[in-house]
Amino acid sequence: MRKMLKLLGAALVVWVLAACAGPQLADHAGGRPAFDFKRYFTGTVMAQGLVTNRSGKLLRRFVVTLEGSWVGDEGTLDERFVYDDGQLQHRIWHVSKAADGRYTGRADDVIGIAEGGESGPAFRWQYTLRVPVDGREIDLQFDDWMYRIDERTVINRATMSKWGFRVGEVLLSFTRGGA
Repeated sequence: MRKMLKLLGAALVVWVLAACAGPQLADHAGGRPAFDFKRYFTGTVMAQGLVTNRSGKLLRRFVVTLEGSWVGDEGTLDERFVYDDGQLQHRIWHVSKAADGRYTGRADDVIGIAEGGESGPAFRWQYTLRVPVDGREIDLQFDDWMYRIDERTVINRATMSKWGFRVGEVLLSFTRGGA
């Protein structure tokens, strides 16, 4: 029994360390091109995306039109989603940029406050989203990583989890108009 408890304890330590070993914003410091969240998400931005389950099976495809506007360091991101099954979704983010460069945000289907920051070409955005699934609503934790590719393009990879376990992923490609 004592040997079994030691093995379980060791497995728990390995699991906790693995969970903490993910990428950090500081890993991207100094990288180019730098991501300026406020500047990028001003005006019209289009995106195409997909949702997969934890096994990588495609669940949905969608397009998004995002209109961003800012007054000082307070912004509104108005997102309109159209899914491949015809479903429409509308989310309005109210985003604030703090003096230290960190961002916070709220939306009607976000539980609590979203928090984020930028470093080099990366922006990380973490929040809990209430998602409709099979006629009920569940709260999923989102860990969004956005990477600026060039002046027009940002790739967004969001990991969805529940109780610390990965349940799926959202992948988006944002494109700003013009050259």
